[in-house]
Amino acid sequence: MCRWLAYSGSPVRLEELLYAPENSLVMQSKHAKLGATAVNGDGFGIGWYGNTSTPGLFLSTEPAWNDRNLRELSAQITVDRVFAHVRASTGGAVQRSNCHPFRHQNWLWMHNGLIAKFPLVRRELMLAIDPVLFPLIEGSTDSEIMFYLAVSFGMEQDPPAGVARMVEFVEDVGRRAGVEYPIQMTVAVTDGSTTWAFRYSSRGKSRSLFHSTDVSTLRRQYPDNPALHHLTDDSRLIVSEPLADLVGAWQEVPESTCVVVRPGVEEELVPFKP
Repeated sequence: MCRWLAYSGSPVRLEELLYAPENSLVMQSKHAKLGATAVNGDGFGIGWYGNTSTPGLFLSTEPAWNDRNLRELSAQITVDRVFAHVRASTGGAVQRSNCHPFRHQNWLWMHNGLIAKFPLVRRELMLAIDPVLFPLIEGSTDSEIMFYLAVSFGMEQDPPAGVARMVEFVEDVGRRAGVEYPIQMTVAVTDGSTTWAFRYSSRGKSRSLFHSTDVSTLRRQYPDNPALHHLTDDSRLIVSEPLADLVGAWQEVPESTCVVVRPGVEEELVPFKP
């Protein structure tokens, strides 16, 4: 499977997210603790927002722990919203176009999980993608197909509804093909302003997902921790697994839940049951 993080809040250097924590995403690329596989070395990607509405992307088929360019860029780039992902392939080729996050206009998408027996259902799923969007598909992963299905089903107007319709369709196609549990996912998607993260699986046993505790609460708990004092109160992390062992810093996202993070607003957890 894969590991990922979604950050929004005070501007931080990428290396503070990707390298500095004791269980950083780069560390998880070779020693994941909660993933289906410990090693996530089939490429990586980062997506961030700069001076335009279209996010930048840096994707590579190198293992994250072995990419010098990632180390160099992370020391220089400061971001207030970033998606980062380390990949463990579930069958798709190790190629740049299969690395997350995926981008469409101002949107970013990344996924951990799989569509069960994807080769069996792939054709029917792809034929449901809007013909206008179909030429934009570059890779061969189930994750990218899920993204463009969600866009086809209205995600840009209503992200939770569009993602729910995508899940409903994947489950319907899968079950008609004899697949008992068609989908397994933790997904993050952003339009550059709001982030939505979903934890869901057909079986009801989803991959791990956590969100950070309110920063003001952490400051009171850890007054001597300097890393917490330059963050604004609305700074948030959503991660496949905790980046550090600070007691009370992380809360597990419940099964079948959508986390919504908006600037200046307390995050919201709402049921997600397609």
